Amino acid sequence: MDWKIELIAIPVTDVDRAKAFYVDQIGFNADHDIQVNDDLRFVQLTPPGSACSIVLGTGVTDMAPGSQRGVQIVIADADAAREQLVSKGVQASDIDEQPWGRFVYFADPDGNTWSLQEIPPQD
Repeated sequence: MDWKIELIAIPVTDVDRAKAFYVDQIGFNADHDIQVNDDLRFVQLTPPGSACSIVLGTGVTDMAPGSQRGVQIVIADADAAREQLVSKGVQASDIDEQPWGRFVYFADPDGNTWSLQEIPPQD
């Protein structure tokens, strides 16, 4: 039996601001934006090439805005990813060189944190 992670909630204060950040600055695809009722808005966004999406909205999580920490995305090139973020106005860390990968860190406008990992080549 497969167990697949396909959706992670990201708690935000301003759904439109967060959607613009993730789509316009980070480059996620906007999959769905549905206002179900006054208490529920469901915004699903997916990183390019990913089988796992994130959900923003109202009524989708009881986590405090900014409390999601350390969601990690695997990338092919840390230098290129950092340059892409910086060119779109995202404050990204310098590249963190570790034996298990090269990392770039950033936060969304609410303070939810992300890490991008370039996995080292396998010998």
